[in-house]
Amino acid sequence: MISAREKVSNYVLLTLVAVCVLFPLLWIVGNALSPSVSGNLDLGHLQWSNFVTAWKQAGFSQYLKSSLIITGSVVALSTVFAIMSGFAFGVLGVWGQRLLFPVVLLGIMLPMETFIVPLYYDFQSYGITDTYQGIVLAHVGMGVSFGAFWMRTAFRAVPRSIAESAAMDGANSWTQLWRVYLPLAKPAVLTFVLLGFTWTWNDYFLALILVSDPAHQPLTLGLGAFSGRYLVQINMLSAAAVLISLPIVVLCLAFQRQFVRGILSGAVKE
Repeated sequence: MISAREKVSNYVLLTLVAVCVLFPLLWIVGNALSPSVSGNLDLGHLQWSNFVTAWKQAGFSQYLKSSLIITGSVVALSTVFAIMSGFAFGVLGVWGQRLLFPVVLLGIMLPMETFIVPLYYDFQSYGITDTYQGIVLAHVGMGVSFGAFWMRTAFRAVPRSIAESAAMDGANSWTQLWRVYLPLAKPAVLTFVLLGFTWTWNDYFLALILVSDPAHQPLTLGLGAFSGRYLVQINMLSAAAVLISLPIVVLCLAFQRQFVRGILSGAVKE
């Protein structure tokens, strides 16, 4: 039990945090609907056509196609690799895993800036810069480390007794994965999918280095090019930013309960 004073303090603190988080978002949405190009809010004359104008003038259709191809491919491949590697490390046991697993975790610990330049020259020598294959491969490679760690934790939280009962009934490793572990780890898998989608969709730096062809650039680079042309038209720039952020906001709102369950699922181990 907490006292009334502590309860009031918690509410005050949470309200301040909520205001700090929501204020810039609401400011951008207000600017996106404002007819003023200087950034002054004019909510008395909402201009919904700003979204259509920004979309057409920025040429976001091609960028959207690239973002969907890149993000969809990365999420699908990363999820498969995360499940397989997590099951291998967390349940089956891999020979030399005490040495191998920390090596895999180096992918989480190393900042991207330390290897992005050699990665670019390697990709250039293989001729996969400015291609979907190159940017997808880079994202998947960097996501495997976190995926292995995440799914290993989720699979280890599944009670061993359930898997042992399935094994006594004749279930092999493959059957245990699909019939026992995956259904119980579904919130963790969904959370990983949401995180992978968010990170890939919002990526700017990696795409900026590896993709210079506008035909293969994602929406984030399209917004960067658009901001260079419309820096003084704050309402157009805000409308473009809102359009790009919309899929992430919708997904987070739609799956927020599963996201929280997935975060908590790895917090308890048998």
